[in-house]
Amino acid sequence: MFKEKLKKMDTFDWVLMSLTSMALILFIITVWPAAMDLVHSIHWAWFLAATLILAARPKIKAWFK
Repeated sequence: MFKEKLKKMDTFDWVLMSLTSMALILFIITVWPAAMDLVHSIHWAWFLAATLILAARPKIKAWFK
């Protein structure tokens, strides 16, 4: 049932879900000072590495399937 609903989603729906997630994270960081301190204490390269690792599988599946 869940997989059927996922198949009905198109690329625009996935983009909107991603943007919603980013907006929620920015909201949490803005209203919770401890989260802001945590983000500022972590080196930027860790965020870049996490982005590349998390994006690898979906991109590979999209390009090579």
